[in-house]
Order: sequence, then structure tokens, then C-alpha cells
Amino acid sequence: MTSQPGIVVTGGSGRMGQMLVATILASDSCKLTAVLERPGHDWIGQDVGVMMGGQPAGVVVSDDPLAAFANAQAVIDFTAPAATVAFAGLAAQAKAVHVIGTTGLSADDIAAIEAAAHHTVIVRAGNMSLGVNLLTELTKKVAAALDADFDIEVIEAHHGQKVDAPSGTALMLGEAAAEGRGVSLDDVRDSGRDGITGARKRGDIGFTAIRGGDIVGEHDVLFAAPGERIVLRHIATDRAVFARGAVKAALWGQSKLPGAYDMLDVLGLSQKE
Repeated sequence: MTSQPGIVVTGGSGRMGQMLVATILASDSCKLTAVLERPGHDWIGQDVGVMMGGQPAGVVVSDDPLAAFANAQAVIDFTAPAATVAFAGLAAQAKAVHVIGTTGLSADDIAAIEAAAHHTVIVRAGNMSLGVNLLTELTKKVAAALDADFDIEVIEAHHGQKVDAPSGTALMLGEAAAEGRGVSLDDVRDSGRDGITGARKRGDIGFTAIRGGDIVGEHDVLFAAPGERIVLRHIATDRAVFARGAVKAALWGQSKLPGAYDMLDVLGLSQKE
């Protein structure tokens, strides 16, 4: 591991992209080597610091991932599924750690990413914050302790511009609840209720998505039984928590062997054998 690993940020003009750029520029543990945007974007050829409304950062926004990855030790990627799959292949060629916060990935997308992980370190998580990953572990433990008399509902809220629902974090929490109960989420998932839906099916894990304003991210896991309720909650008020977690993952991956990891591995909370 170099003293200051070079990091590429993809999708640099986005909400998370700009937060990642700012976090890396402020860090003394890593350095920003490139910022990527899609071809034709207004930021291409411009200094990222200036485009973010600040002082020049000395890094010009590019649309050439191959060249950017070749000169970096890590890539942090909060973009879109198709772009992330392509970036995974390129990061694998460059042997750069690939930290993925992209949500809305299909089973085929995940399979392609895991194939790339044979050649480099990939850290993929629906949420990069310490608090959410602790919440995931708590959700699993509570679900394991309670029987199906307790209905489980994952309730999430995000800003109005978010394009996927349920959120990647909500699905991560749902997977944890299903694992705690020893079932597959695909078999018990209940999403998108509207109209006359009938009574809730015993054992189902439900999802409710709220979209509006500038909500950064709120997640509740509700365990509801006759006469009592348990609510596990995480509220994020600043995207910096996700950016700091992603940078932590990029640095952690420098000393690891190729493979597919998640934030529980990074935080030392994994129970994998």
C-alpha cells in the first residue's frame, strides 16, 4: 500500500460524487487522481474544484476511465448499474480496488461484478455508513429472536430525485431480516401495496418507500405484533457519512487479496468463516 493511494471518483458531478471529491481532497490518507463523467457532460475538460464552486483542485474531469484507472489504486463508484458493471471490468484490469455504492443492481449485474472480484478487491454495499451496518446486524439478531407473530416492515425515505425503490439500504436490511429468520427474501418480499390487497401474509417482509425534498436517508425496521412494536432506526443527515465510509473501504482494500467484500468486512463486523 502506498502512503497516499490515488483514488478515482466516478460520476463526479452528482450529489455523492461531489461529496466524495471534497472528502478525498480534505484527507491526508489518500489523494484524488481523477474524476470521471459521462461523454458530453459539461464538466469534461474542466477543473473539478472550480466546477464545484470552489478553488482549483488540480484535477480535470475526464471521460476516459481506462486511463484514469491505470494510474490509480482505488475507484469509488456511486453511479448507475450499467456504468458500474463496465467500471468493474476496467478496475479489475488495472488491479484497482473498486468500492461500489451503486444501487438498483440486478442479479446479472451482481454476477458480473463478482466475476471481476476474482481479479481485484471489490467492496460493495447498499450503504457505507457505520451506523447502518450496525443496524443491519441488529436487524438480523432481532429477526432471529422473534417469530412470525411479528410482522416486519422496512420503511425508507430519500430525496425526491432518487430513481430506485426500495433503496439499496432497505433491501440490505430486508436481506438481514430474512437471514435472521432463515428464509430467502425473494420468497417473503412484499412491496408496492396499492388498492385492495387483502390481509398481510404471515411471515412476509414488507417495504415502504417515501420520496421527497432533500431527505438524505432514513431507515426504520419495524417489528409489529399484537400489543407491541419494536423499531430500529437510522437517520443520516449528511452525505459525508457515506463518503467517509467509502474512502475507509478504499484504504482498507489496499492490503487485501482479490475478492468480493462488503462494509461488514471493512468494519470488522463480518461473521463469515
